[in-house]
Amino acid sequence: MKILVAVDGSTYSKRMLAYLSAHDEWLGGAHDYTVVHVVPGVPPRAAAVLDKAVLAEYYQEEAEKVLKPIRSFMDKRGIKAQYVVKTGHASEAITAVAEKGRFDLLMMGSHGHTALGKLVLGSVATKVMAHSDVPVLLIR
Repeated sequence: MKILVAVDGSTYSKRMLAYLSAHDEWLGGAHDYTVVHVVPGVPPRAAAVLDKAVLAEYYQEEAEKVLKPIRSFMDKRGIKAQYVVKTGHASEAITAVAEKGRFDLLMMGSHGHTALGKLVLGSVATKVMAHSDVPVLLIR
C-alpha cells in the first residue's frame, strides 16, 4: 500500500506516529511511505524583496526542524520513506501531493476540534477530507 504521512511537528503528529508504532499492520516493508510537510509561505510582498536563495534556505531549515525527528523515528524502525517538502497552504498542498502521487491512504494527526471549533477555526484535516479523493485516516 502507498501511504502518505502528513506531518507538522505538532503533538498531534507525534500521536499519529505513536499510533503507527503501536500497530504492526501499519509498519514494515509491506508499505511504501512518503512523508509530507508543508511550510507556510512567506507573504508575497516580503518574498518579493528577499533573495531567492535566502528564501529557499529558510524553507528548507523550517522543514528540517519537523522532518529530522521523523527521519529518526522511521530509521529506528527500519522504515524507508521518501520525504516531500511543499510550501503554501497545508490542506491544498497535502491534497495535491496525495492525488498526484496516487496514494492508497493518507494518514494525519488531528486536533479534534468540536464542530463549532471547526466552523470558526477551520481545520487542515477537515479541508483535506473534503477535497481529497484519497482515503484519510485521522489519528487523534
